[in-house]
Amino acid sequence: MPSDIHLALYGAVLVVPLVLAWRSTSKNSSSLPLPPGPRLLPFVGNAFDINFNTDGISGDIVYSRVLGQHIIIINSIEVARELLDKRSATYSGRPFLQANEEFGASFNTAYLPYGETLRTHRKLFHQAFGAEASAEYHDLYCRKAYELVVNLISAPHKLEKHLEMYSGSIIITAVYGYETPSGEEGDPLIHRSREIIEIVKRVLAPERAALLMAFPFLDYLPSWFPGASDRRLAPYCRKVIRQMLDEPFEIGKEKMTDDGRPPSLLAKFLNAGDTSPAQEEFMKGVAVSGFAVGILTFTQRFTPQTASSLHSFVLAMLLYPDVQSRALADINSVCRDNVPSFEHKPLLPYIEAICREVLRWQPTLPLGVPHVASQDDVYEGYSISKGSMILVNEWAISRDENLYPDASRFDPQRHLTAEGKLKDDPLAGHFAFGYGRRICPGRHFAELSLWAAMASILSTVRITKAKDSEGNDIPVIPEYTTGLAIQPKPFAFVMTSINSRREEHMRAESRVD
Repeated sequence: MPSDIHLALYGAVLVVPLVLAWRSTSKNSSSLPLPPGPRLLPFVGNAFDINFNTDGISGDIVYSRVLGQHIIIINSIEVARELLDKRSATYSGRPFLQANEEFGASFNTAYLPYGETLRTHRKLFHQAFGAEASAEYHDLYCRKAYELVVNLISAPHKLEKHLEMYSGSIIITAVYGYETPSGEEGDPLIHRSREIIEIVKRVLAPERAALLMAFPFLDYLPSWFPGASDRRLAPYCRKVIRQMLDEPFEIGKEKMTDDGRPPSLLAKFLNAGDTSPAQEEFMKGVAVSGFAVGILTFTQRFTPQTASSLHSFVLAMLLYPDVQSRALADINSVCRDNVPSFEHKPLLPYIEAICREVLRWQPTLPLGVPHVASQDDVYEGYSISKGSMILVNEWAISRDENLYPDASRFDPQRHLTAEGKLKDDPLAGHFAFGYGRRICPGRHFAELSLWAAMASILSTVRITKAKDSEGNDIPVIPEYTTGLAIQPKPFAFVMTSINSRREEHMRAESRVD
């Protein structure tokens, strides 16, 4: 069956042929050439041959057009840093989507226009999740990581659920200051987030964003119109998001009276003094956006990014047992039979190198998050017009053989010097956390939570291939989902506890019986 986006395209062509003709054939306002790109079809541009996947997009900077929307695809780290980092004043915009309003996600930090509200959001995030603030959560990271390991030993077949709960429970405590319930039911905030993920994936994917930016009136078509059926989900999505705004906020307020509560974004807000209804409503939006930064973003991360990265980590350890063995040897040398903690982190550069390599090897967001040019610009003689959508092909950059020889191989050693120390790499983090003024404000928090989970897993369990009924290894061919955000498809594996002393310590320190 045709996809909704194609039905919308057909409908748009039927309803507004004259507008399409004008928008699609209008000349570049600049006398300078556009960047090279695939051949444009009359009227619709590349609407039917650009699928926003990472394949077949070549060249350092590529021009495309979906109907009347200009799209610039960046395949080079040099171009990305020049435009998005050095010229961030021009490239800090986000696409404006009426669907954000209709589906109840207009508060979302990821798609706020660049301005005072965004700066206020980012200031609050920095206070709660900046490099210094993130260090306040060391005990939390470790305790949750221990709980993750115990869960994996007990039920490895529930890998995705355990990883999701790990990433979600940490950020909930950091944002709202309360502990998520243990066990299979988890936290209602995490469960509600699952309900809206698929809705948002369909409504706010980049090809739809390009379409709606070119023709905003499509957002106002009735739900019976071809391609507009997703709008029927808007009332339910608004209801669930409203629950996400209100319920954890109220629980966090109640927990403020508890002694020994952990630091949290909510606590810092309430202690600041201004708790008027208007300011409280503003803070609810910031808090849910903070949760989104750590686990998913309504228009930025459609799968829990920390969970997806850890999923790739498990797959990498299965495919590259030599890396797993080297990591365990380093941990044993530094920690003896003790569990690794953040006091050991400076002494374990190979574990940090594994974290970096996971983010490079399988970028969770292969095409990043769309930026928008706020004014006309010129790069290397090419014209980039105001309103152009900018996409960074992180997948192409991660496979650049000039930067990463034998790029398809998982090799943490590439991040270390000949002396075994971490390289001072300015590219580290871009694959997961973005560029310029829109770089993820929760990156320090996310990196530390990844390190805690990976170090804890590597120190206590061995990940090996599963056996078939005849005792032969079940082959594993790495496969990933497609789309704006990716994660590994299910694969067979075995997890075995290899250090009973560490396992016992983790069981005692975690909340798992």
